Amino acid sequence: MAGHNRWTQIKRLKAREDSKRSKVFAKLAREIFITVREGGPVADMNPRLRMVLLKCRAANMPQDNVQRAIARGQGTQEDVSFHELTYEVFGPHGVALLVEIATDNRNRVAADVRAILIRHEGKMASAGAVSRLFQRKGQILVAREAAQEDRLMELALEAGAEDFKADPGGYEILSDPAHFEAVHLAITQADIACETAAITSLPLQLVPIAGAELQGKITKLIELLEDHDDVKEVFSNAEFSG
Repeated sequence: MAGHNRWTQIKRLKAREDSKRSKVFAKLAREIFITVREGGPVADMNPRLRMVLLKCRAANMPQDNVQRAIARGQGTQEDVSFHELTYEVFGPHGVALLVEIATDNRNRVAADVRAILIRHEGKMASAGAVSRLFQRKGQILVAREAAQEDRLMELALEAGAEDFKADPGGYEILSDPAHFEAVHLAITQADIACETAAITSLPLQLVPIAGAELQGKITKLIELLEDHDDVKEVFSNAEFSG
């Protein structure tokens, strides 16, 4: 995303996390449960669990909650199966959305998402129509006051980063997903705090969205999708001006 939009999005997401913290924690606990079931409870042996724990730290999820979710994932008594899905969606003004889902009821979540889309000018897209507009990348954002630019760039590139961008809000570091952990480790070992650090889906091209009414429609659609209990992440190629 363009610099301004990237940092304003972080502020928006943090504000929403603060106001709906219990829901955020519940979603993260579910993600831990799924990840432990698939790859085990030891983070050093489970790369995906390490990624989820990064998200937990970013959301300030209490350690007790994390440990309970890990223990639940290790349990053998709970007979529940989650399906992980990605819905490809077009919203107002042709904005592309990737909606990542973890659900124990495919039919329920499909009906719920379709109902949201019908009410808010969205529609399901055919397979590949939206996913081809995004690329998977490791993304690390660092606030400008948290690091000296030359030093941060040197650390990141030496650790395997593909790209380093600076703007008034701070620094963006991109890497191939396979090199994300090495880049993140190099930065954190230098005692540099990250605003966000995750493997994410980034748009190949942004769709500029001007006008308060259209921006409001798209933001509302994204927030309603994010608020659904079974939705993990929503990625968009919208670029809001102002």
